Amino acid sequence: MKNLYLMLTIAGAVVPYVFFMQFMAEEGASPVHFLQSVFVNGAAGGFAADVLISSLVFWIFLFTSRQKRIPLYIVLNCTIGLSCALPCFLWLREKDLEAQQASLN
Repeated sequence: MKNLYLMLTIAGAVVPYVFFMQFMAEEGASPVHFLQSVFVNGAAGGFAADVLISSLVFWIFLFTSRQKRIPLYIVLNCTIGLSCALPCFLWLREKDLEAQQASLN
């Protein structure tokens, strides 16, 4: 699973940015226009709300379960997106679990 999480982390960083770069090339880099476009209709707004709520749940989980590397995951979530931050968290968690298992043996 560790390798899958790493591949999903990379895909979660690259794929959204392909769309963001396309949008900026066509529409410009205005943050206000970007946010207006995110909520331009019900379908887009629903997807945006889903990601925002999921991000909030992820942050609450990180803080309440006293996870390591919280700043890293929040920076990834805010600058790239949940599609990168969540699989990165899972990848690093798998690495930590492997290290713990190795130290027990």
